[in-house]
Amino acid sequence: MRIVKGNKIVQLTYLPNVFPVNCYLVEEDDGFTLVDAALPNNAEAIWNAAERLGKPIARILLTHAHDDHVGALDRLKEKLPGIPVHISARDALLLAGDVTLAAGEPQLPIRGGVPKSVKTRPDVLLKDGDRIGSLLAIDAAGHTPGSMAFLDERTGLLIAGDAFYTRGGVTVTSRLKWSFPFPALATWNAEASLATAKRLTELEPTMLAAGHGNLVSRPVEAMKAAVADAERAWSKKRKRGA
Repeated sequence: MRIVKGNKIVQLTYLPNVFPVNCYLVEEDDGFTLVDAALPNNAEAIWNAAERLGKPIARILLTHAHDDHVGALDRLKEKLPGIPVHISARDALLLAGDVTLAAGEPQLPIRGGVPKSVKTRPDVLLKDGDRIGSLLAIDAAGHTPGSMAFLDERTGLLIAGDAFYTRGGVTVTSRLKWSFPFPALATWNAEASLATAKRLTELEPTMLAAGHGNLVSRPVEAMKAAVADAERAWSKKRKRGA
């Protein structure tokens, strides 16, 4: 995996030039917080990266329960049975393979790779406003019903999960671009995704760390442009459907 170091964060990327799949090591006093768990064959690389960087993995946070974000979870939990796993209460259901929609949710099909055989169950169910070390948990529903983002309150870095992707430029995940269509095709609710992207932009992060693509420094203007582009695309789609 490619390793890119930032301020209090390390980006680990599998297949960076083909189909980039990211997870992150966030430095805390007691070790690393691993945000997301990439693909099943990435477990050893994630473990080895933390060892080379000289700190243990102290906890795992999951932005959402898609296969490319939870793939190595079981193997990492086998290596580190005592570390807590955090995910939103809503996406804990997806992690268990349950795609049932709640009565108050938009009745849209959940898309993307929902896990079918993950054994690990979360230890902590997150909600908006929770703090995990230096990270503030933020409701980021849209890509999945229970997606979360995490803001490092020390540095202003935003780990956005799949609320945005940065491969080929900063893009709202629901915005379909055929150069990299996969995030949009895996998005549950485009309207909620756009609303989330607006809220995250208003946080004015100093750096954007997405699930797919490179780290982006000083991303706010690019995020605003991405939101405006997604709004235009959504408006056109609604008019066609009217």
